[in-house]
Amino acid sequence: MLIGVLLPWVMLRPNRLAAGEAVHLGSPAWLLALAALVIAATARRSLCVVVLASAALISTFVLFGHTAERILAEQGPIARASASSGVWLFGLGAAVTLWGGAFEQRARGAPYRWLPWLWLPVVATFVLLGGLSGWSVWQEGRVEAARLTQEAAQHVRLVVTALSLALVIAGPLAVWASRNAQVAGAVLSFAGAVQALPSLALLGLLIAPLAALANAFPALRELGVAGIGVAPALVALTLYALLPLLRNGVTALRGVDPAVLDSARGMGMSDAQRFWRVQLPLALPVWLSGARQATVLLIGVTAVAALIGAGGLGVYIFRGLNSAAPDLILLGAIPATMLAFLADAAWRLLEWLLVRPARQP
Repeated sequence: MLIGVLLPWVMLRPNRLAAGEAVHLGSPAWLLALAALVIAATARRSLCVVVLASAALISTFVLFGHTAERILAEQGPIARASASSGVWLFGLGAAVTLWGGAFEQRARGAPYRWLPWLWLPVVATFVLLGGLSGWSVWQEGRVEAARLTQEAAQHVRLVVTALSLALVIAGPLAVWASRNAQVAGAVLSFAGAVQALPSLALLGLLIAPLAALANAFPALRELGVAGIGVAPALVALTLYALLPLLRNGVTALRGVDPAVLDSARGMGMSDAQRFWRVQLPLALPVWLSGARQATVLLIGVTAVAALIGAGGLGVYIFRGLNSAAPDLILLGAIPATMLAFLADAAWRLLEWLLVRPARQP
Protein backbone atom coordinates (compact mmCIF):
# COMPACT_ATOMS: atom_id res chain seq x y z
CA MET A 1 0.00 0.00 0.00
CA LEU A 2 2.80 2.44 0.83
CA ILE A 3 4.32 1.93 -2.62
CA GLY A 4 0.92 2.45 -4.24
CA VAL A 5 0.69 5.96 -2.75
CA LEU A 6 3.96 6.95 -4.40
CA LEU A 7 3.14 5.52 -7.83
CA PRO A 8 1.09 7.39 -10.48
CA TRP A 9 -2.66 7.30 -9.84
CA VAL A 10 -3.98 8.64 -13.14
CA MET A 11 -2.92 8.04 -16.73
CA LEU A 12 -4.03 11.05 -18.79
CA ARG A 13 -4.54 10.50 -22.53
CA PRO A 14 -5.59 13.12 -25.09
CA ASN A 15 -7.82 10.42 -26.61
CA ARG A 16 -8.59 6.71 -26.21
CA LEU A 17 -5.63 5.43 -28.26
CA ALA A 18 -2.89 8.01 -27.63
CA ALA A 19 0.00 7.47 -25.26
CA GLY A 20 -0.67 8.61 -21.73
CA GLU A 21 1.00 10.91 -19.23
CA ALA A 22 1.37 9.65 -15.65
CA VAL A 23 -0.07 11.89 -12.93
CA HIS A 24 0.79 11.52 -9.21
CA LEU A 25 -1.28 12.58 -6.23
CA GLY A 26 -0.74 16.19 -5.22
CA SER A 27 -0.43 15.73 -1.44
CA PRO A 28 -0.15 12.05 -0.46
CA ALA A 29 1.04 12.65 3.13
CA TRP A 30 -2.26 11.81 4.86
CA LEU A 31 -2.72 8.77 2.60
CA LEU A 32 0.74 7.54 3.56
CA ALA A 33 -0.25 7.97 7.21
CA LEU A 34 -3.44 5.97 6.63
CA ALA A 35 -1.49 3.17 4.94
CA ALA A 36 0.96 3.11 7.85
CA LEU A 37 -1.92 2.87 10.32
CA VAL A 38 -3.42 -0.03 8.39
CA ILE A 39 -0.10 -1.88 8.44
CA ALA A 40 0.33 -1.21 12.16
CA ALA A 41 -3.19 -2.46 12.93
CA THR A 42 -2.53 -5.57 10.86
CA ALA A 43 0.55 -6.36 12.89
CA ARG A 44 -1.45 -6.07 16.12
CA ARG A 45 -4.36 -8.11 14.66
CA SER A 46 -6.88 -5.71 16.13
CA LEU A 47 -10.42 -4.99 15.03
CA CYS A 48 -9.27 -1.54 13.93
CA VAL A 49 -7.66 -3.10 10.87
CA VAL A 50 -11.10 -3.74 9.36
CA VAL A 51 -12.20 -0.12 9.90
CA LEU A 52 -8.91 1.36 8.69
CA ALA A 53 -8.72 -0.91 5.63
CA SER A 54 -12.34 0.01 4.79
CA ALA A 55 -11.38 3.68 5.02
CA ALA A 56 -8.38 3.05 2.75
CA LEU A 57 -10.57 1.26 0.19
CA ILE A 58 -13.11 4.10 0.22
CA SER A 59 -10.27 6.63 -0.12
CA THR A 60 -9.04 4.79 -3.22
CA PHE A 61 -12.29 5.43 -5.09
CA VAL A 62 -12.79 8.97 -3.80
CA LEU A 63 -9.24 10.18 -4.45
CA PHE A 64 -9.08 8.68 -7.90
CA GLY A 65 -12.51 10.07 -8.85
CA HIS A 66 -11.67 13.62 -7.71
CA THR A 67 -8.19 13.53 -9.28
CA ALA A 68 -9.58 12.37 -12.63
CA GLU A 69 -12.27 15.09 -12.64
CA ARG A 70 -9.77 17.77 -11.72
CA ILE A 71 -7.39 16.79 -14.51
CA LEU A 72 -10.08 16.42 -17.16
CA ALA A 73 -11.49 19.88 -16.41
CA GLU A 74 -8.47 21.33 -18.20
CA GLN A 75 -8.60 18.94 -21.18
CA GLY A 76 -10.65 18.50 -24.34
CA PRO A 77 -13.90 16.48 -24.59
CA ILE A 78 -12.18 13.36 -25.94
CA ALA A 79 -9.47 13.20 -23.28
CA ARG A 80 -9.42 10.10 -21.09
CA ALA A 81 -8.24 9.63 -17.50
CA SER A 82 -7.66 5.98 -16.64
CA ALA A 83 -6.58 4.36 -13.40
CA SER A 84 -2.83 3.90 -13.17
CA SER A 85 -0.68 1.50 -11.17
CA GLY A 86 -0.98 3.39 -7.89
CA VAL A 87 -4.77 3.01 -7.76
CA TRP A 88 -4.67 -0.73 -8.46
CA LEU A 89 -1.84 -1.45 -6.03
CA PHE A 90 -3.22 0.66 -3.19
CA GLY A 91 -6.79 -0.62 -3.70
CA LEU A 92 -5.66 -4.23 -3.92
CA GLY A 93 -3.60 -3.87 -0.76
CA ALA A 94 -6.54 -2.34 1.09
CA ALA A 95 -8.92 -5.08 -0.09
CA VAL A 96 -6.57 -7.92 0.83
CA THR A 97 -5.92 -6.37 4.25
CA LEU A 98 -9.64 -5.85 4.80
CA TRP A 99 -10.65 -9.43 4.09
CA GLY A 100 -7.64 -10.83 5.91
CA GLY A 101 -8.61 -8.82 8.98
CA ALA A 102 -12.24 -9.86 8.62
CA PHE A 103 -11.34 -13.56 8.56
CA GLU A 104 -9.03 -13.09 11.53
CA GLN A 105 -11.74 -11.39 13.58
CA ARG A 106 -14.35 -13.96 12.56
CA ALA A 107 -12.03 -16.76 13.70
CA ARG A 108 -11.80 -15.01 17.07
CA GLY A 109 -15.58 -14.78 17.28
CA ALA A 110 -15.62 -10.97 17.23
CA PRO A 111 -18.98 -9.21 16.84
CA TYR A 112 -19.96 -6.70 14.13
CA ARG A 113 -19.70 -9.06 11.19
CA TRP A 114 -21.16 -6.33 8.99
CA LEU A 115 -18.03 -4.21 9.36
CA PRO A 116 -16.17 -5.75 6.34
CA TRP A 117 -19.08 -4.56 4.17
CA LEU A 118 -19.02 -1.01 5.52
CA TRP A 119 -17.21 0.31 2.47
CA LEU A 120 -19.69 -1.04 -0.07
CA PRO A 121 -22.70 1.29 0.51
CA VAL A 122 -20.35 4.27 0.81
CA VAL A 123 -18.63 3.50 -2.49
CA ALA A 124 -21.94 2.65 -4.18
CA THR A 125 -23.38 6.02 -3.12
CA PHE A 126 -20.24 7.80 -4.34
CA VAL A 127 -20.45 6.06 -7.73
CA LEU A 128 -24.21 6.67 -8.12
CA LEU A 129 -23.68 10.37 -7.41
CA GLY A 130 -21.21 10.52 -10.30
CA GLY A 131 -18.02 10.38 -8.32
CA LEU A 132 -16.31 8.28 -11.01
CA SER A 133 -17.72 10.22 -13.97
CA GLY A 134 -14.20 11.26 -14.93
CA TRP A 135 -12.97 7.66 -15.18
CA SER A 136 -12.30 6.64 -18.76
CA VAL A 137 -14.31 3.44 -18.39
CA TRP A 138 -17.30 5.46 -17.18
CA GLN A 139 -16.94 7.76 -20.18
CA GLU A 140 -16.77 4.82 -22.58
CA GLY A 141 -19.85 3.38 -20.89
CA ARG A 142 -21.80 6.58 -21.55
CA VAL A 143 -20.80 6.53 -25.21
CA GLU A 144 -21.60 2.82 -25.60
CA ALA A 145 -24.66 2.74 -23.30
CA ALA A 146 -27.15 1.35 -25.84
CA ARG A 147 -24.76 -1.24 -27.29
CA LEU A 148 -23.45 -2.17 -23.84
CA THR A 149 -26.97 -2.90 -22.59
CA GLN A 150 -27.65 -5.01 -25.67
CA GLU A 151 -24.47 -7.05 -25.31
CA ALA A 152 -25.00 -7.54 -21.57
CA ALA A 153 -28.51 -8.86 -22.26
CA GLN A 154 -27.09 -11.20 -24.91
CA HIS A 155 -24.46 -12.39 -22.43
CA VAL A 156 -27.16 -13.22 -19.89
CA ARG A 157 -29.28 -14.98 -22.53
CA LEU A 158 -26.39 -17.20 -23.58
CA VAL A 159 -25.58 -18.12 -19.98
CA VAL A 160 -29.20 -18.84 -19.01
CA THR A 161 -29.91 -20.87 -22.17
CA ALA A 162 -26.73 -22.93 -21.88
CA LEU A 163 -27.29 -23.55 -18.17
CA SER A 164 -30.90 -24.63 -18.80
CA LEU A 165 -29.81 -27.06 -21.53
CA ALA A 166 -27.05 -28.42 -19.30
CA LEU A 167 -29.51 -28.95 -16.42
CA VAL A 168 -31.88 -30.87 -18.70
CA ILE A 169 -29.02 -33.12 -19.86
CA ALA A 170 -27.13 -33.47 -16.59
CA GLY A 171 -30.16 -34.12 -14.36
CA PRO A 172 -31.15 -37.55 -15.72
CA LEU A 173 -27.50 -38.47 -16.32
CA ALA A 174 -26.59 -37.69 -12.69
CA VAL A 175 -29.48 -39.82 -11.40
CA TRP A 176 -28.46 -42.70 -13.65
CA ALA A 177 -24.77 -42.33 -12.79
CA SER A 178 -25.49 -42.25 -9.04
CA ARG A 179 -26.94 -45.77 -9.36
CA ASN A 180 -24.35 -47.22 -11.75
CA ALA A 181 -20.60 -46.91 -11.17
CA GLN A 182 -19.70 -47.64 -14.81
CA VAL A 183 -22.04 -44.97 -16.11
CA ALA A 184 -20.64 -42.54 -13.54
CA GLY A 185 -17.09 -43.18 -14.69
CA ALA A 186 -18.03 -42.72 -18.35
CA VAL A 187 -20.04 -39.51 -18.05
CA LEU A 188 -17.65 -37.87 -15.59
CA SER A 189 -14.65 -38.76 -17.77
CA PHE A 190 -16.36 -37.27 -20.84
CA ALA A 191 -17.33 -34.10 -18.99
CA GLY A 192 -13.83 -33.81 -17.54
CA ALA A 193 -12.27 -34.21 -21.00
CA VAL A 194 -14.48 -31.44 -22.36
CA GLN A 195 -13.54 -29.21 -19.42
CA ALA A 196 -9.86 -29.79 -20.16
CA LEU A 197 -10.24 -28.43 -23.72
CA PRO A 198 -9.48 -24.70 -24.07
CA SER A 199 -12.71 -22.83 -24.80
CA LEU A 200 -11.36 -21.27 -27.98
CA ALA A 201 -10.28 -24.68 -29.28
CA LEU A 202 -13.69 -26.20 -28.56
CA LEU A 203 -15.44 -23.36 -30.38
CA GLY A 204 -13.13 -23.87 -33.35
CA LEU A 205 -13.75 -27.61 -33.42
CA LEU A 206 -17.51 -27.03 -33.57
CA ILE A 207 -17.44 -24.77 -36.62
CA ALA A 208 -16.97 -27.48 -39.27
CA PRO A 209 -19.56 -30.05 -38.06
CA LEU A 210 -22.24 -27.44 -37.42
CA ALA A 211 -21.63 -25.82 -40.80
CA ALA A 212 -21.92 -29.26 -42.44
CA LEU A 213 -25.20 -29.92 -40.61
CA ALA A 214 -26.59 -26.57 -41.71
CA ASN A 215 -25.67 -27.30 -45.34
CA ALA A 216 -27.10 -30.81 -45.23
CA PHE A 217 -30.36 -29.78 -43.55
CA PRO A 218 -31.65 -26.36 -44.66
CA ALA A 219 -34.31 -26.49 -41.94
CA LEU A 220 -31.57 -26.31 -39.32
CA ARG A 221 -30.08 -23.29 -41.05
CA GLU A 222 -33.44 -21.55 -40.85
CA LEU A 223 -33.47 -22.24 -37.10
CA GLY A 224 -30.14 -20.45 -36.75
CA VAL A 225 -27.74 -23.40 -36.78
CA ALA A 226 -24.47 -22.41 -38.47
CA GLY A 227 -20.74 -22.79 -38.11
CA ILE A 228 -20.45 -19.44 -36.36
CA GLY A 229 -22.81 -17.46 -34.19
CA VAL A 230 -25.04 -18.51 -31.34
CA ALA A 231 -25.36 -22.23 -32.18
CA PRO A 232 -21.71 -23.31 -31.63
CA ALA A 233 -21.50 -21.00 -28.61
CA LEU A 234 -24.49 -22.68 -26.95
CA VAL A 235 -23.15 -26.16 -27.72
CA ALA A 236 -19.75 -25.34 -26.24
CA LEU A 237 -21.19 -23.59 -23.18
CA THR A 238 -23.60 -26.45 -22.51
CA LEU A 239 -20.75 -28.95 -22.65
CA TYR A 240 -18.66 -26.82 -20.29
CA ALA A 241 -21.46 -26.66 -17.72
CA LEU A 242 -21.88 -30.45 -17.56
CA LEU A 243 -18.95 -31.30 -15.29
CA PRO A 244 -19.92 -29.32 -12.15
CA LEU A 245 -23.57 -30.33 -12.56
CA LEU A 246 -22.77 -34.02 -13.00
CA ARG A 247 -20.07 -34.18 -10.33
CA ASN A 248 -22.13 -32.44 -7.67
CA GLY A 249 -25.28 -34.30 -8.67
CA VAL A 250 -23.69 -37.72 -8.37
CA THR A 251 -21.95 -36.78 -5.10
CA ALA A 252 -25.16 -35.35 -3.64
CA LEU A 253 -27.36 -38.31 -4.54
CA ARG A 254 -24.80 -40.84 -3.31
CA GLY A 255 -24.26 -38.86 -0.14
CA VAL A 256 -27.80 -39.28 1.17
CA ASP A 257 -27.75 -41.46 4.29
CA PRO A 258 -28.81 -45.03 3.34
CA ALA A 259 -30.56 -45.34 6.71
CA VAL A 260 -32.91 -42.52 5.71
CA LEU A 261 -33.75 -44.28 2.46
CA ASP A 262 -34.28 -47.56 4.31
CA SER A 263 -36.65 -45.80 6.69
CA ALA A 264 -38.60 -44.42 3.74
CA ARG A 265 -38.78 -47.91 2.25
CA GLY A 266 -40.01 -49.25 5.58
CA MET A 267 -42.80 -46.68 5.52
CA GLY A 268 -44.06 -48.23 2.29
CA MET A 269 -42.73 -45.65 -0.18
CA SER A 270 -42.05 -46.74 -3.75
CA ASP A 271 -38.71 -46.08 -5.42
CA ALA A 272 -40.14 -43.02 -7.18
CA GLN A 273 -41.59 -41.65 -3.96
CA ARG A 274 -38.31 -42.17 -2.10
CA PHE A 275 -36.45 -40.29 -4.82
CA TRP A 276 -38.80 -37.30 -5.13
CA ARG A 277 -39.76 -36.95 -1.45
CA VAL A 278 -36.58 -38.00 0.35
CA GLN A 279 -33.42 -38.34 -1.73
CA LEU A 280 -33.80 -35.35 -4.04
CA PRO A 281 -34.71 -32.81 -1.32
CA LEU A 282 -31.73 -33.92 0.78
CA ALA A 283 -29.37 -33.83 -2.20
CA LEU A 284 -30.65 -30.56 -3.67
CA PRO A 285 -28.44 -28.10 -1.70
CA VAL A 286 -25.24 -29.81 -2.87
CA TRP A 287 -26.61 -30.09 -6.39
CA LEU A 288 -27.42 -26.38 -6.40
CA SER A 289 -23.82 -25.71 -5.41
CA GLY A 290 -22.82 -27.34 -8.69
CA ALA A 291 -25.30 -25.13 -10.56
CA ARG A 292 -23.72 -22.11 -8.89
CA GLN A 293 -20.25 -23.18 -9.98
CA ALA A 294 -21.50 -23.83 -13.51
CA THR A 295 -23.14 -20.41 -13.71
CA VAL A 296 -20.02 -18.53 -12.65
CA LEU A 297 -17.94 -20.64 -15.04
CA LEU A 298 -20.30 -19.89 -17.94
CA ILE A 299 -20.27 -16.15 -17.31
CA GLY A 300 -16.52 -16.16 -17.77
CA VAL A 301 -16.37 -18.55 -20.74
CA THR A 302 -19.20 -16.77 -22.59
CA ALA A 303 -16.88 -13.83 -23.18
CA VAL A 304 -14.88 -15.97 -25.63
CA ALA A 305 -18.05 -16.63 -27.67
CA ALA A 306 -17.78 -13.10 -29.08
CA LEU A 307 -14.93 -14.33 -31.30
CA ILE A 308 -17.39 -16.42 -33.35
CA GLY A 309 -20.08 -13.78 -33.60
CA ALA A 310 -22.28 -14.85 -30.68
CA GLY A 311 -22.14 -11.44 -29.02
CA GLY A 312 -21.95 -10.77 -25.31
CA LEU A 313 -19.65 -8.65 -23.19
CA GLY A 314 -16.64 -10.28 -24.79
CA VAL A 315 -17.25 -7.96 -27.76
CA TYR A 316 -15.73 -5.09 -25.78
CA ILE A 317 -12.92 -7.20 -24.38
CA PHE A 318 -11.73 -8.20 -27.84
CA ARG A 319 -12.32 -4.73 -29.28
CA GLY A 320 -10.06 -3.40 -26.56
CA LEU A 321 -7.42 -6.05 -27.22
CA ASN A 322 -7.46 -5.36 -30.97
CA SER A 323 -7.09 -1.60 -30.52
CA ALA A 324 -4.84 -1.72 -27.42
CA ALA A 325 -7.53 0.17 -25.45
CA PRO A 326 -7.61 -1.06 -21.83
CA ASP A 327 -10.70 1.05 -21.14
CA LEU A 328 -12.76 -1.03 -23.55
CA ILE A 329 -11.39 -4.24 -22.02
CA LEU A 330 -12.56 -3.08 -18.59
CA LEU A 331 -15.91 -2.01 -20.07
CA GLY A 332 -16.54 -5.66 -20.88
CA ALA A 333 -14.72 -7.24 -17.95
CA ILE A 334 -16.27 -5.22 -15.10
CA PRO A 335 -19.93 -5.97 -15.98
CA ALA A 336 -19.05 -9.64 -16.48
CA THR A 337 -17.42 -9.73 -13.04
CA MET A 338 -20.46 -8.04 -11.50
CA LEU A 339 -22.75 -10.59 -13.17
CA ALA A 340 -20.65 -13.41 -11.73
CA PHE A 341 -20.85 -11.96 -8.20
CA LEU A 342 -24.61 -11.40 -8.48
CA ALA A 343 -25.21 -14.91 -9.82
CA ASP A 344 -23.06 -16.43 -7.08
CA ALA A 345 -24.93 -14.45 -4.41
CA ALA A 346 -28.33 -15.48 -5.84
CA TRP A 347 -27.44 -19.18 -5.86
CA ARG A 348 -26.00 -18.96 -2.32
CA LEU A 349 -29.21 -17.32 -1.13
CA LEU A 350 -31.25 -20.13 -2.71
CA GLU A 351 -29.01 -22.76 -1.08
CA TRP A 352 -29.40 -21.05 2.30
CA LEU A 353 -33.18 -20.89 1.96
CA LEU A 354 -33.29 -24.61 1.21
CA VAL A 355 -30.93 -25.61 4.01
CA ARG A 356 -32.45 -23.36 6.71
CA PRO A 357 -35.78 -25.26 7.10
CA ALA A 358 -33.87 -28.55 7.49
CA ARG A 359 -31.79 -27.08 10.35
CA GLN A 360 -34.75 -25.72 12.27
CA PRO A 361 -36.01 -28.01 15.06
